[in-house]
Amino acid sequence: MAALDRVKVLVLGDSGVGKSSLVHLLCQNQVLGNPSWTVGCSVDVRIHDYKEGTPEEKVYYIELWDVGGSVGSATSVKSTRAVFYNLLNGIILVHDLTNKKSSQNLYRWSLEALNRDVAPTGVLVTNGDYDREQFADNQIPLLVIGTKLDQIPETKRNEVLTRTAFLAEDFNAEEINLDCTNPRYLAAGSSNAVKLSRFFDK
Repeated sequence: MAALDRVKVLVLGDSGVGKSSLVHLLCQNQVLGNPSWTVGCSVDVRIHDYKEGTPEEKVYYIELWDVGGSVGSATSVKSTRAVFYNLLNGIILVHDLTNKKSSQNLYRWSLEALNRDVAPTGVLVTNGDYDREQFADNQIPLLVIGTKLDQIPETKRNEVLTRTAFLAEDFNAEEINLDCTNPRYLAAGSSNAVKLSRFFDK
């Protein structure tokens, strides 16, 4: 059998947003029973059929690098994480739909990963405005995933999803909102599964 090509995708976001549960669901198609904090980085693999059903179909290993989310402004924390940011092919930005701050911090995460050679230049988000110019020439595919959808009351759901919808627009990315404790959100043929496959194809 020919060696499969590997693709490296970073999974970034604050501590406790559900990155490990998401990666487990994506790679094992199972709910992670007792998630623990990720220290450093953990890597899991998913097999992906690139452009399934077309003549260019090819099988890839997608390595999902779940990077520990401790947000320390400490330079040591950032420089330690920088090791994981080399040679990446895509980024999944994960936020907790019940935690507004985790959504806002996605800007910082993306900047840290994409401009790892540049010291952050001041404030990324001012009065809710986001400087899209910083990512204008970004060639790396991004996907925004909101977790813990099940924890938002039905009555508030629309309001929360409207509030987070601009994130995907800012990052020029698709958006998936789900509950990592329910595999049906990524069931084959669902719109989420299609978005995920399109992201991996990129």
